[in-house]
Amino acid sequence: MENILNLMVIPFVKNVALAIVVLLVGLIVIRKIAEIVGKRVEKSKMDDTLKPFMMSLIGGILKVLLIISVVGILGVETSSFVAVIAAAGFAIGLAFQGSLSNFAGGVLLLIVRPIKVGDYIESNGFGGTVEQIDILNTTLKTPDNKVVYIPNGDLSNSTIVNYSIKETRRVDWKFGVGYEQDGEKVKIVLNEIVNAHPLVLKDPEVFVRMSEHGDSTVGYTVRAWVNAPDYFTVFFDVMETVKRRFDEEGISIPYPQMDIHMPK
Repeated sequence: MENILNLMVIPFVKNVALAIVVLLVGLIVIRKIAEIVGKRVEKSKMDDTLKPFMMSLIGGILKVLLIISVVGILGVETSSFVAVIAAAGFAIGLAFQGSLSNFAGGVLLLIVRPIKVGDYIESNGFGGTVEQIDILNTTLKTPDNKVVYIPNGDLSNSTIVNYSIKETRRVDWKFGVGYEQDGEKVKIVLNEIVNAHPLVLKDPEVFVRMSEHGDSTVGYTVRAWVNAPDYFTVFFDVMETVKRRFDEEGISIPYPQMDIHMPK
């Protein structure tokens, strides 16, 4: 009886010990491979958007292969193991349908390419710069340095506003002055301010027109085109200059002023 137990227990213990060793060594090897591949991928000419996705995918595949190897060492037929996984695929799919949707969404984002690393986007109520697109999530960094993880499934099935695709953007302002002010003078001053800014493009021309008759103010809409990276610089420069010039020209800005929407 003791011999029988030895014949059964000792091989099993050996297999378990070997499986643990293989698992630990395998995880270390996978980490080393990921580091080596990661360095080569970083140095390659591959699109920055694809790099984190490919690294996540390679790591996932290597770990699945390691698990199959460990199961084989424990004495489970790998063919049977794979068959069990295939048979349970439907149930697993139902349990992880959100993750599968996110994976499919990530693939779709990489194929359709509505966004890439470095783009400033708005989607699902969040706005920020795309830092990376992983297998399941897309990482955004907001202007105030928060990190937002948006599931790829949600991102691929929702509206995305991409502010970085086009080289130029239009800057819009609204200013309100008192009814007693000379409208032509106001337009001349606003034109001078915007056209004098070195980052404002000359084509298309700057637009300045009266656009609103409010309760206590006359509204003027100003529009100018700039290179996309200069958007905020021009917006804030003009806001400051308008206040200073209006004070110098004696153009009153009644309180409360009309709403001024901050740009994105």
